[in-house]
Amino acid sequence: MKFLRLHALPMLGLALAANFGLQVYLATGQIKTWAEINWMDVAGEGGSAMLALAWLTMLLHSRPAGRVTRLLALGLACVFFSWWMDTLDEFIQLPELAIWDNWLETAPMPIGLVLLTFGIYHLNQEQRAISQQMSKREKLFREHRLFDKLTPLGAAEYLRQHVQRALTQAHEEQQPLSLVAVDLDDFSALNQRYGQAEGDAVLQAMAQLLLLNLRRQDLLCRLAGDRFVAVLPNTGESQALQIAVELQNAVASLAHKTDQHGERVHLSACTATVMAFDEDVEQLLKRLNLSLAKAKQQLPRCA
Repeated sequence: MKFLRLHALPMLGLALAANFGLQVYLATGQIKTWAEINWMDVAGEGGSAMLALAWLTMLLHSRPAGRVTRLLALGLACVFFSWWMDTLDEFIQLPELAIWDNWLETAPMPIGLVLLTFGIYHLNQEQRAISQQMSKREKLFREHRLFDKLTPLGAAEYLRQHVQRALTQAHEEQQPLSLVAVDLDDFSALNQRYGQAEGDAVLQAMAQLLLLNLRRQDLLCRLAGDRFVAVLPNTGESQALQIAVELQNAVASLAHKTDQHGERVHLSACTATVMAFDEDVEQLLKRLNLSLAKAKQQLPRCA
């Protein structure tokens, strides 16, 4: 019923056209005897007409209204009408002087094929546009999963992917690459004292603070929990150490106040730096974590 409501007009028009052709043939011609009918042609031409009608019905069922649908529907309607008139010709004998029947049988076919060609061309353009949009959405969805849910930073997997690209670029350009890790001190105690919501607020403030103290070409990610990693392209060991000190001092001077009581939370962080050598991502991050663990053991304020 819904199909009839949506597509009553084109289907009615096609039915009227088919009936018109039948009435014209009946009015001007004579029905053939059983022996005169070529049933092979009837099966071929009639079956083709029914297939074209089935394609048209499926098209109207499955596609929304629009230019592409109109072109394809009109093309299939012309193809159906041409085969339909060919089928009638197998049952009705027209006078030899009648030449208009050739136009009714032949002309709609090339017109229909041209319309179908235009329709298929625009359908291809439409599908390519849809595929592009779906590809963008899929990429956005994949990248969205790589970002940290709490801060506007990349998560651990995003960090690994970026470090892999940075290693390749550093190797190709023969430029140094360094990483800096920043780890908050006693973050678990802060969570226990002020609650997880306040701990989340501290991490968000930390993310903004560290971003403000990094250069434009640097990338900051949240590796896990209260640990952040900055990727520093074109940066040697001494410059990375200087940046690490600046980040450490920035954390110590952060004047974060709790939402509940407004008291200042005194924060401190331990940092570690490593310079990339001929190694893969996992080896580099493992060396960074070991360097950070060693720094936490050696310095009382990082213990």
